[in-house]
Amino acid sequence: MLKTYWKEKLQLVEAELAKIIPVKTALSERLCEAMNYSLLAGGKRLRPVLLLAAADAVGGRGEHFLRTACAIEMIHTYSLIHDDLPAMDDDDYRRGKLTNHKVFGDGMAVLAGDALLTLAFEVMAEQEGITAAQGLQVVREMSQAAGPNGMVGGQAIDLLSEDKQIDRATLQKMHMAKTGALFLAAIRCGAILGGADAVQLAALSTYAEKFGLAFQITDDILDVTGSIEKIGKPVGSDERNHKSTYVTLTSLETAQVLAEEAVSEALAALDIFGSEADFLRELVKYLITRDK
Repeated sequence: MLKTYWKEKLQLVEAELAKIIPVKTALSERLCEAMNYSLLAGGKRLRPVLLLAAADAVGGRGEHFLRTACAIEMIHTYSLIHDDLPAMDDDDYRRGKLTNHKVFGDGMAVLAGDALLTLAFEVMAEQEGITAAQGLQVVREMSQAAGPNGMVGGQAIDLLSEDKQIDRATLQKMHMAKTGALFLAAIRCGAILGGADAVQLAALSTYAEKFGLAFQITDDILDVTGSIEKIGKPVGSDERNHKSTYVTLTSLETAQVLAEEAVSEALAALDIFGSEADFLRELVKYLITRDK
C-alpha cells in the first residue's frame, strides 16, 4: 500500500505544482526559473502527501486539497533554498542537483525563496470546497509553523548552536520547530480540511509530533551512514558545520533506539483509526529502514 498510495498522491502533487509558476507571466522570468528550479526538482513530496493522507484518514478526500498541499511544499522548498545558502549550511547539492544559489547566485536564490513563501499563501487562499473558518484555521496553522515560533525559530536556534555543545532538550526543541513544525502543520491542516473532530485532530497531532521526531533522528543517522547518491546531498555536513545531532549527543546505536521509540509512540496515536490510516502507519514504520 505504501508505494502505491505514495506514487498516486505524488503524481497528483507534481502535476499541480507544475501549474503554479508559469514563467511568462511574471515580472522576471529569471526569478520564475529560479523558483521552478527548486520547486520542480523532485523529491519525496512528503509534506503534501502527509496532508492528503491526513484528510483521507478522517474520512475526507485528500485529493480535493491539492492547492493547500502544494502550498506547504512551496514553504518547504523556500526553506531548503535558504538553508543551502553560504550564510547558512553552505551546501552545493540538493536532491542530486546543484543548489539554487550555485546556479542562480546568492541574491536570486534569496528572492526565489522569498517569492515561494509569499506565493504559498496566495495558493492556499485559492483552495476551493472549504469553509471560511477552515481556510482561516489553515492559514493560521501554516503561518505559525513557518514563522518565529516554528521553522524559522528552529533555524535560528540551529544557527546560534553552531560550534557549541547543546543538550538534548535544546536539540529536540530546535528540531520540533525547524523540521517538526511543518510535519505537524501538514497533518493538522489535512485533518482540518478533511473534517476531523477534536479527538481525531488530537490523535493526529500526537502522531505528527512523533513522526517529526523519528524523521529528524533518522535524518541525523543518514548524515553519518548515507551516501550522496542515495540522499541527494553531501553526507557529513553536520560534522563539518560542527552541529549537535542525536548521533553526536548520544551514539549511533542510541539514536536508532530513540527513533524506534518515536515510531512506536506515533503508531500508538493511531489506535483510534481503522484501515483508513494504514498509509500513515506504514509511512512512519518506513522511517526506520529508509536510506534516503
